[in-house]
Amino acid sequence: MSQQVPEGLPLWEPSDEVVANARVTHYQNWLMDRGVLTESYADLWKWSTTEIDAFWDSVWEYFGVLGERGDGPVRSGGPMPVDGLRWYPGATLNYARNALELADGDPEDAAVVFRSEAGGHRVISRRALAAHVAEVRAGLVALGVGRGDRVAAYIPNIPEALVCFLATASLGAIWSSCSPDFGASSVIDRFAQIEPKVLIAVDGYAYNDRRFDRRDVVRDIEAALPTVSTTVLIPYLDPASAPDGLRHGISYADLPRSADAMEYEDVPFEHPLWVVYSSGTTGLPKPIVHGHGGIVLEHLKGLSFHQDLGPGDVFFWYTTTGWMMWNYLVGGLLVGATVVMYDGAPGDLWQLVADSGVTYMGVGAPYITASMKLRRRPGAKYDLSRLRGIGSTGSPLPPEGAAWVYDAVSKDVLVGSMSGGTDVCTAFLGPSPLLPLYAGVLQCRGLGARIESFSEAGEPVVDEVGELVLTEPMPCMPVFFWKDEGGHRYRESYFEMFPGVWRHGDWIKIRPDGGCVIYGRSDSTLNRGGIRMGTADFYRVVEAFDEIADSLVIDTGRLGEEGRLLLYVQMAEGAEFSDELADRLKRELRSALSPRHVPDEFHVVPGVPRTLSGKKLEVPVRKILQGTPIEKAANTGAMANPEVLKYYTPEN
Repeated sequence: MSQQVPEGLPLWEPSDEVVANARVTHYQNWLMDRGVLTESYADLWKWSTTEIDAFWDSVWEYFGVLGERGDGPVRSGGPMPVDGLRWYPGATLNYARNALELADGDPEDAAVVFRSEAGGHRVISRRALAAHVAEVRAGLVALGVGRGDRVAAYIPNIPEALVCFLATASLGAIWSSCSPDFGASSVIDRFAQIEPKVLIAVDGYAYNDRRFDRRDVVRDIEAALPTVSTTVLIPYLDPASAPDGLRHGISYADLPRSADAMEYEDVPFEHPLWVVYSSGTTGLPKPIVHGHGGIVLEHLKGLSFHQDLGPGDVFFWYTTTGWMMWNYLVGGLLVGATVVMYDGAPGDLWQLVADSGVTYMGVGAPYITASMKLRRRPGAKYDLSRLRGIGSTGSPLPPEGAAWVYDAVSKDVLVGSMSGGTDVCTAFLGPSPLLPLYAGVLQCRGLGARIESFSEAGEPVVDEVGELVLTEPMPCMPVFFWKDEGGHRYRESYFEMFPGVWRHGDWIKIRPDGGCVIYGRSDSTLNRGGIRMGTADFYRVVEAFDEIADSLVIDTGRLGEEGRLLLYVQMAEGAEFSDELADRLKRELRSALSPRHVPDEFHVVPGVPRTLSGKKLEVPVRKILQGTPIEKAANTGAMANPEVLKYYTPEN
């Protein structure tokens, strides 16, 4: 069994040099020259969440956002988006212009480094990227795409995805993407809601040393989208792939091109930039619309002041185009970083980081814990001397995972555990180069994010577990949900529990020092005999056992009642489940959590059901165990391993 690391154990302290060189320190000095004195991160956060208009205006001015600020107020209406709030009602800008032109630097510097499991490797300069975007922009214009039209892409994390996105945004058209490992029905559930004019797709993708032909799936998707006037096929796996059998298909190489200079359509601050989707594990996914201006300001703030990224940095996040972290990754262009795009299975990402000279690496928390359980020591195996930060998101990173990084990777990196979501395309909670890091604790609430922990009575609490809420708006909140007339679905999603306050759906504890601990989703909390426990606490205990590779815990009770507590375990390679292991698990859970959190049943399964972005499907599995058919409880096309759901039925 892995050694437990106590929550709150000190792991990292910023040096005087780190603090002095941090971009957020430069920003604080810039504010001081303008009469705003903030002597600590806590001061800065308080100012940013009380003087909200002044804070966001300062972000615009500090970075020199390309666009017209106008003379209007920062906000009108409100207090929240569902109450008529509008950000920068007089401003115009374009995301693509800021991505391609905001950051200073040599046009021959690398904008993109691309690596693929299929064997591709490319380096694209800033000048070349802008030229590619201009060409594809002209092609989209020739296809009749203009302001407000939707361009949907079924595409992996490849440079063509970035080029097509920027070309779409430059026109004021609206982007939406799904990874090609999504099934046809999941893609159709998403794209049919937004009625795209153009579909961009690949012929297939590679993963884990296998190649997957997706041309039949592309034909099925196109057939289900009557609004599509052209399908552009990218021959990614096979250069000879042709758009055969498509209703209105052309090859990417045949997209009309032009050598004209790059142009941009200036659009209002809240003009739709892209549509992203909730996990879609049950029902139709929510089509969440974000605006150009809110994303530009938020990503400039987050990437610079929290990730501490800027020109000269090489930014990598392991993601697909179906996860909002792809949208966050490409935001690296806004701050002048080189963006590393990788398509393929995770494998040994540490080697990719070393080979690409990555300075900031991002992964899902399970990748770190898997590396820990495999006893990898990448710091000894590879040259990771350029690596300054490691981001972690998707699920809570246990204290042991963060401690492993400092033991096995580097003592000098800042482990930036983050928590946020698709809903806002950013993190509410994350790292800061100004603060110490403690095991299991997210360092701070993000600037401009008025995060509080609410009791069931709707009262703020400190050093107690409560509902994560935002009591003030952020410009990256959804502008609206697509086709959500009157905002009813929007209001239902976030504002029903606490009127006028955004409830995010996570359990959080805010420590007196401002650090935060996330305990998992509040709708999957284990409430046993009045003792409420987040599932993250449970997994931390169970998955510390060397014999267990992964786990899922479910309370089968319906709302207001206590059911049976079931523990599903995926065994590590070569390990077997036994009565002796069950007894050890029970003893450890009784000691670490409570006697009421000892499972009533153990089940050995070949895998734990997860979304394509790696999140455990606790709520859908609970519904299945309560009698809901699998096809109604879970959207299998949005899952990484739908075949394992049959092991989570009442009969088993």
